[in-house]
Amino acid sequence: MRLKHLLFSLCCLPVAFTSQLRAQFPAPTKEELEMTSDPKAPGADAVYFYREETTDDSLHYHSVYARIKVLSEKGKELATVRIPYERHNFKVTDIKGRTIHSDGTAVPLTTKPSDLVDVKTKEVQINTAVFTLPSVEVGSILEYKFQIRYEDNVVNSPDWDVQQPYFVHKAHYAFLPAKGMYVITNSRGEALNRLMYGSVGGIGEKVSHKITGGYELDLTDIPAIPSEDWMPPQNSVNWRLQFYYTQYATGAEFWQKEGNRWQKEADHFAEPTKALRESVTQIVAANDSDDQKSRKIYAAVMKLDNTDFTREKSKAELKSEKLKQVKDAEDVWKQKSGSSDELALLYIALARAAGLHAYPMQIVNRNHAIFDPTLMSTSQLDDYVAIVSIDGKDVYLDPGQKMCPYGVLHWKHMLASGFRESDKGLGAGTTPATPYTTNLVDRIADLTIDPSGNVKGTIRFILRGQEALHWRQLSLRTDENEVKKQFNEEIRRELPEGVQADFNHFLGLPDYESNLLAMVDVSGTLANVTGKHLILPEEFFGAHAGHPFVSQDKRMTPIDVHFALMKQDAVTYHVPAEFTIENPPAPASIGWANHAAFKSSSTVKGNDIVATRTIGYNYTVLDSKEYGDLHDFYQKVAAADQQQIVLTRSQTARGN
Repeated sequence: MRLKHLLFSLCCLPVAFTSQLRAQFPAPTKEELEMTSDPKAPGADAVYFYREETTDDSLHYHSVYARIKVLSEKGKELATVRIPYERHNFKVTDIKGRTIHSDGTAVPLTTKPSDLVDVKTKEVQINTAVFTLPSVEVGSILEYKFQIRYEDNVVNSPDWDVQQPYFVHKAHYAFLPAKGMYVITNSRGEALNRLMYGSVGGIGEKVSHKITGGYELDLTDIPAIPSEDWMPPQNSVNWRLQFYYTQYATGAEFWQKEGNRWQKEADHFAEPTKALRESVTQIVAANDSDDQKSRKIYAAVMKLDNTDFTREKSKAELKSEKLKQVKDAEDVWKQKSGSSDELALLYIALARAAGLHAYPMQIVNRNHAIFDPTLMSTSQLDDYVAIVSIDGKDVYLDPGQKMCPYGVLHWKHMLASGFRESDKGLGAGTTPATPYTTNLVDRIADLTIDPSGNVKGTIRFILRGQEALHWRQLSLRTDENEVKKQFNEEIRRELPEGVQADFNHFLGLPDYESNLLAMVDVSGTLANVTGKHLILPEEFFGAHAGHPFVSQDKRMTPIDVHFALMKQDAVTYHVPAEFTIENPPAPASIGWANHAAFKSSSTVKGNDIVATRTIGYNYTVLDSKEYGDLHDFYQKVAAADQQQIVLTRSQTARGN
């Protein structure tokens, strides 16, 4: 009888327990111990033999197990494991680990983990548990496991980040949802009676739903997280699968009902109250055009304190200043202060109070992710922008972005999708991108070359659009010395070797509607001296710059350059009187139809040489299939940038 009872109990064990049994430390194989490289991951510093994650929402724990092979010195970094967790509702337990040397010797983990505080406020505390496996060598096998346990009144539907920094041979994921006596509600008290999941990378179709009610995902040969220049946000390309509890049956129902809720809340906050209607009469004139009204209101909102660029006031400060917590746009206007989202909604409220057709739009921050309609979560939507209809045309505005010019969106809000209102009601929408002519960098250099090849002079940088916005916003967040340091670092990457730059100052920094001018002093050695010749780079800014997309032949991920851009260079070389020019470089013209263009030329005027260079690209996001054309274009640009100007000392000068 006891034997039958035991067999029955084993048969009824949940999915999570069987996963735990599989996660016990197995004996390493001879092949694993002797491995020095992995043909499935050539050149890798480490690989995962196996990785497992299990979440049991009935027993309230999440467990992780990993077995890793270290193949180089860099791979030893995986011996340090960091586990972030929310301090009050979660705790890290049952940490076990060991290091196995190539000869099979096992060294167990005996030290206790460190517990570091990352973020601490009155509402939340985020800690990180950290432990390091002992005696790690190249060739070692690392094994560890741990659990994160959470309170009985908490459910924790998992978010599986399947791709890791290194290749994974085999991985197993399991989830046993809460069931039975549990009633799951959201922050509004609404019952969440359905479980759904969304995925990136096509792995959702490989999930198996067990009779027991659990879900499992088994994968082999998982490539490492891609690491390429100018990638979209990792959240948008890395393989992942996210579960969530919901009250909706379909995605269409979710977005429709959540959209209606969002619209109601946004309109309530942006209500053009009597006080706002009275205030707006002090901003605009009755005979102003709609465009004039919109611009004046935008300027008024821009003058207010944006707490995303300073700091939000504490409850004590609000109390001492006899202010209350912000509940609507009228509160923001009275306090002359608000967050980026609050100021965007304030603009809409004031515009509506002035009789304009203005609409809120909440979008994903493109610096964080790309909107995924299959993932039923409004948490994707980060930021508000405003839309105002002027003469029947939608004008997109970013009043929550300090120093952002009228009619311009910060790049992280361009080509970003989300909810929007319009004359026709609620709908989905995507913000537009701006053409390359909106974002310009003019670099005008005046340089004097002496007979020894030394250079001294100045460079004027004229910045418009996103480049100017970046430095203006940075100046709000940090001090003058840090801005100077970062600007110097930025320009030194594009200057020839041997030339030093010293950023002097900005002109027009507070005037966000104007160009931003930066003055830079340069000095150093520029020309190579070979006998009677001085050799100068034709392209002062391009000859030694790191050209993107040249060294990499193939591309796995899409390309995201943030925004379209044009750079225009005009460099004047004042050369010594005793030198003449031999065969000035031929003009270059390179095009990639509908995408990018490059032109360069040199003109001789007495003892001056004026070299001009223009490169512009009118794309923002490209599919990896277009990488071949992109690679070809920049290879040609890199070759053109290597042209040189050869100066020859005259016979008379040599005789002296």
